[in-house]
Amino acid sequence: MPRFVLIGLCEPNSDDVQEQFNEWFVNQHIEDTAKCPNFIRGSVFKLSGPHVNIDTPAGYLSLYEVEAESYEEAERILNEWQRDPDAWEGRKKHMETGQKFESMPMRANGSGWYELIKYFDGPKAGAEQPSAVGARAE
Repeated sequence: MPRFVLIGLCEPNSDDVQEQFNEWFVNQHIEDTAKCPNFIRGSVFKLSGPHVNIDTPAGYLSLYEVEAESYEEAERILNEWQRDPDAWEGRKKHMETGQKFESMPMRANGSGWYELIKYFDGPKAGAEQPSAVGARAE
């Protein structure tokens, strides 16, 4: 089955909402989205520094690995999943957290589906993945 990644380039609206961003996006939204039935994994990364002096469009990168026949199918399943208030046990808390803020504590600078066409393992392939359990949102 084809494999895709869905990426999101985002950041808090301002320094004033960093805690809200961490609570809703980093600590809840990534997990909530990753629970979608055809998703393999969801991750969020915080920008550590530029590469080759190119502008970086966002302070955070969300990355979801997904199996689907097409990106359209993946998008359809994700949209249905996100509309279902009972999709999983954590959905209610996630929705309540989002509603307690006056507005969304983030802005998206870009997002898109990318189909895997080829990959190469590096020397660390198969090494234990870092655990997000207990990870602290900065």
